[in-house]
Amino acid sequence: MEPIRVIRSRTVVLPRENVDTDQIIPARFLKVTDKKGLGKVLFSDWRYGEGGAPRPDFVLNQPAAQGCRILVAGDNFGCGSSREHAPWALVDAGFQAVVSTTIADIFRNNSLKNGLVPVVVDAASHRALLDAPGAEIEVNLEARTISLPGGGAAPFPIDAFARYCLLNGVDELGYLLSQSAAIASFEQHR
Repeated sequence: MEPIRVIRSRTVVLPRENVDTDQIIPARFLKVTDKKGLGKVLFSDWRYGEGGAPRPDFVLNQPAAQGCRILVAGDNFGCGSSREHAPWALVDAGFQAVVSTTIADIFRNNSLKNGLVPVVVDAASHRALLDAPGAEIEVNLEARTISLPGGGAAPFPIDAFARYCLLNGVDELGYLLSQSAAIASFEQHR
C-alpha cells in the first residue's frame, strides 16, 4: 500500500442515500480473491445496461468522472453486508477517498485496511460538496481536514492507528512486522 498524506482531486458526486455494499459491488462478483479488475464492475447494476453497455447517464460513465479520486456520496454510504470487495472495487477504480455524512462501520473499517480514506463531514460541508460536482478539493490526512468548494475546510475524524497505517503505507500486519525487534526483545525478557 502506498502512503497517503494529501489527496488532491476533482470530485465525483453520487448523491444517493443508503448505498449498500451490494450496490457498490453486486454479490455475483464476489467469487474472486484478487483485487485487480474489480473497478470495472463497481456499481455494475447502475453503471451498465442490458448486454453490458455503459449507461451514459450514470456519473462514472461521464467524461468528467475520469481521473477523479474522491467520491462524494449520499448519507449512510457502505451500509449492508460485510464485503471487503466493496473498498477493493473503489480503490481499483482509482478512488482514494469517499466522503459522506455517515459511513457504515464495517465498510469504514474495511476501507481503512485497504487504502481508502473514509471522510465523514458535517451536513453543511457535505451539502457544499454535493452541490459542487467536479470541484477540485483536497483531503489532508495529516491535518484531518477536507477543503471545501469556495474556500474553507472541514475537519473529519479518523482512528489514530488507521491514520498512522495510511500515512506510512502499511497494513496491520506490516505494522506488526515492523515491530519484530521490540516483540522479540519483550518475549526474551518475559
